[in-house]
Amino acid sequence: MKDARLSPGDRELLLRLLELPTAGPLEGEGEPRLWEAQRAYADAARGLGFEVAHHAAADPAELTDDQVPLAVRRAVAEDPGFLAVQPSLVLALGPALPQADTVMFNVHLDTVAGLEPAGFDGERFTGRGAIDAKGPAVALLAGVRAALDAVPGLADGTRVLVQAVSGEEGGALGVFGTRPLIRRGWYGRLNLFCEPTGMRLLPRATAAMTACVRVDGDDAIDDRPAAGHNATVLLGHLAQRLAARLPERAGGGQVCVAGLHTGHLHNRVYGTGRLLLNCSYPDSAAGRALAGHLEREVAEGLREFTETYRAHRDLARTARDAAAITRVEWHKRGLPALAPADDPWAVDLLERGGLARWPADEPAFTCDALWAAGLPGAYTAVLGPGDLGRNHAHAAGEFADLSDLEAFAGAVSGILVRFAARHHAATGGTRQ
Repeated sequence: MKDARLSPGDRELLLRLLELPTAGPLEGEGEPRLWEAQRAYADAARGLGFEVAHHAAADPAELTDDQVPLAVRRAVAEDPGFLAVQPSLVLALGPALPQADTVMFNVHLDTVAGLEPAGFDGERFTGRGAIDAKGPAVALLAGVRAALDAVPGLADGTRVLVQAVSGEEGGALGVFGTRPLIRRGWYGRLNLFCEPTGMRLLPRATAAMTACVRVDGDDAIDDRPAAGHNATVLLGHLAQRLAARLPERAGGGQVCVAGLHTGHLHNRVYGTGRLLLNCSYPDSAAGRALAGHLEREVAEGLREFTETYRAHRDLARTARDAAAITRVEWHKRGLPALAPADDPWAVDLLERGGLARWPADEPAFTCDALWAAGLPGAYTAVLGPGDLGRNHAHAAGEFADLSDLEAFAGAVSGILVRFAARHHAATGGTRQ
């Protein structure tokens, strides 16, 4: 809608949010000011009629299952304050209505590490979270305001929920932010996750799993390299094999052969080390298959290493013991993936405003929308302004253009107006 503009108050709110450090402990940035950021956001939303329906940290008892990344389980067990500084917020507009009459928007206020100066030059906002996702969070409120202006009684028959969550970044994947809220029933007939998609509707989200290939052997001094296990050479061999062979088995996902660490010094042979791999997948079956391929490639790589280096002057011991000192440890596994739902009514409502679909042959990405997989009577998509790469999300120089944020606000307004007036021809004009 043409009148969905960011007001001076919206711009002030966004700058305030950009100034607040909200990178969580898993990002290594110390204590985030998420309570303060969410309260500022809630205060702005109250001016539109929203009420705070929930504002709390997750319960540690909810974070013991295998879907919870190992880093989160360890942090919860070791640090009583870990969850306490990472609450999530639910705002509600309108009376308590059935799910069929509810729209839910999810946006995360935590960021990656690397706080940058917040700024606005009249056309562009800069700062950590400008596009991912504090800028979209503020534009969302502007869109709701425009919809209420266009249809003054909109909130009488439509309930609007906004989840402003923590724990999207840092590898937590929403297990203590979005997942508990979804499990408590804070979702609607239509659910939109606000992530940069270039204003294209993305009805799917990959899930990700993280594998750690561990070598636990013996160190040696540099004068006697054959006496120990050389984890650096062994893991380097496995890293090359996995990078060359595993992506072809990804089945619509992506494989990232990531960090390899053994040690920092030059005068020793390191017998222990870690190789990390992050793998995305479009559905659970593909994830299970990819995990199996990864474990088999590691096993085959170990056999290859043993065969190649069993007579090597310095690597014979490493070759002999390779299988015994190496194992795959899963740090994250078994998360659901969001598959497109067959829901012509919802697709028509969203696309009637001129929104384009994400190309079917373009890979999706991983975000908190995966926790909406399989929700009964619900349609979920990812939609937001900007592009993760072009706008330097997770990198230096992150920015969001005012025009893109206002385009997103306009899309939000149009979606709410159409949802409020929803009537499906096949049902004779009754509400879905």
